[in-house]
Amino acid sequence: MSEFKDVNQERGKHAETIIRNHILFSMGAGVIPLPVVDIFAVSASQLDMIRQLCKVYDQDFSESQGKAIVSSLTTATLARLGAGSLAKLIPLVGSFVGSVTNAVLAGASTYALGHVFKIHFETGGTILDFDTKRLKKLYDEQFEKGKKVAEELRKQQEAKRKAAQEAAPVPTTPGETSDENPDPTTVVDKLKELAELKKEGIISDEEFEKMKKKLIGE
Repeated sequence: MSEFKDVNQERGKHAETIIRNHILFSMGAGVIPLPVVDIFAVSASQLDMIRQLCKVYDQDFSESQGKAIVSSLTTATLARLGAGSLAKLIPLVGSFVGSVTNAVLAGASTYALGHVFKIHFETGGTILDFDTKRLKKLYDEQFEKGKKVAEELRKQQEAKRKAAQEAAPVPTTPGETSDENPDPTTVVDKLKELAELKKEGIISDEEFEKMKKKLIGE
């Protein structure tokens, strides 16, 4: 009995790590400056999270079923993400506001999806008996919690960015100026940079996936 409990606890911890990693990745995808591309990137991250959670709970993963579940539960969220994505087309302010909004919404949605699946699997459910109508209420409840979690993560990342900027060495050579745009030091910034490199063809899809997994600690 004790061993069974220990196994469940380990599974739960592993699942929480997977969810948190994908919240960060989804938030990074949410700030991709390209409208629509950001939404596809978030959806891909969420589907990958479901695949990994299925593996943790010894469930057979069905990509088609996973896509259907994500689509069914996140319809309203995707509409809001779409509005934020289009806002990025507005020069300067629109891009900033759209990115911040989408980062939090993407993180909250991923948090909600992850915990809905975690709870479903831990109560004996499978991906094949996933009742989206019944679990939609749970998703909505978890989404509200997820917004607070995502906002807190965003603030933490912003604080790290500012700390890194303040810690940057001050140039001593006369006439030399400090770098106003230091190398990204947060997960979100690095994911955004990787997405840009992939878009420009500098790195391949395979290289992007390898670097993404290394970055989020999978």
